[in-house]
Amino acid sequence: MGLADLLNATLLTVAGTPVTWVEFLGFASGVGNVWLVARQNIWNWPIGILNVSLYLLIFADSGLYADSALQLVYLALAVYGWWAWLHGGTNRTPLPVSRTTRRTWLWLLPAGVMVTAGLTLLLDRATDSDVPFWDALTTTLSLMATYGQTRKLLESWWLWIIADLVYVPLYLYKDLWLTAVLYVIFLSLCVLGLRNWSRDLSLAVRMRLTEAGAR
Repeated sequence: MGLADLLNATLLTVAGTPVTWVEFLGFASGVGNVWLVARQNIWNWPIGILNVSLYLLIFADSGLYADSALQLVYLALAVYGWWAWLHGGTNRTPLPVSRTTRRTWLWLLPAGVMVTAGLTLLLDRATDSDVPFWDALTTTLSLMATYGQTRKLLESWWLWIIADLVYVPLYLYKDLWLTAVLYVIFLSLCVLGLRNWSRDLSLAVRMRLTEAGAR
């Protein structure tokens, strides 16, 4: 049995739906990845690279073509994020948590609308996808959130929360039950990440104010 056959072999059955090894491994690495991001642990990036590689296979096999292609973008962003978290701060220092600026929102939101519209049209005309808009919307939200994550922007967690609220029913519709459960877990981890990053940002702001007052 080859590696591809092994990964696609059924591990267990959930609600009458078979769960493959690749989906189970994607589940485990996904939970580990988001938990580490919430804790600002640099090891989230290599685990994330493993996770997106597995989900590229899962989504391609399920006909979620935009989500499948998205994993390739995630791979590039993971490499960039790994570097940025280590060297993206002032004078190539580790990157701190910050807020998304108005200037960033002014290009990010219109870009998100255009990408969603373009992907919806492409998926509707060029593929056999039966969920072109929802596939495009979650793809776009995920790209926006991942970009924010690479820059440690606090609002990236809100984008992930919105995306996960759409992903869960989408994966249930596609009979990816374990993946739907994974995204429910992601949703709770996003709330944890938002809380942790908000706390760290508030602490950093207080420290800067204290240092400024001491001068």
